[in-house]
Amino acid sequence: MDNWWMNAIWSLIPTVLIGAFFWLVMRLILRADRTERRVYQQIENEERTKAGLPLHDDS
Repeated sequence: MDNWWMNAIWSLIPTVLIGAFFWLVMRLILRADRTERRVYQQIENEERTKAGLPLHDDS
């Protein structure tokens, strides 16, 4: 019976590792996108202030 449980665990490990890797990559992509949008919004607001236009608040 011990051999059956070890086989079950070893067969699940690749699936769990690939799932964790996918989750990590997606998390990093979404955080990078969020940060990039925030920085772009700050730059746009600075340029609007220089041009005397109203600020565009998208929060």
